[in-house]
Amino acid sequence: VQLQASGGGLVQAGGSLRLSCAASGGTFSNYAMGWFRQAPGKERVIEAAITYSGGSTDYADSVKGRFTISRDNAKNTVYLRMNSLKPEDTAVYYCAARRRFYSGTSVSEYDYWGRGTLVTVSS
Repeated sequence: VQLQASGGGLVQAGGSLRLSCAASGGTFSNYAMGWFRQAPGKERVIEAAITYSGGSTDYADSVKGRFTISRDNAKNTVYLRMNSLKPEDTAVYYCAARRRFYSGTSVSEYDYWGRGTLVTVSS
């Protein structure tokens, strides 16, 4: 499975962005998906995850109420809508696929990774 993330950029605090991650080379609807972020000098951590069907989602406490993960299995794409962005959201964002129906919360639980897209939030 190949994953291509896009949609990052520079935005002012309080603004919004929508990240997209297009998958190819596998049966997308068989995979749970996650969005992770990695700030400079820090570990990669999960921000949001979604089950294979989109029926259940999970969020890190830091983004609950601000970020929304969704997927379109017909388009082989997962999205991350980010609202009310803060400077501390600045990071490289990665999408990841897990060869299970249900999502995980750690890096080691995901099998395929995209290259990442940089989000910079200015104050």
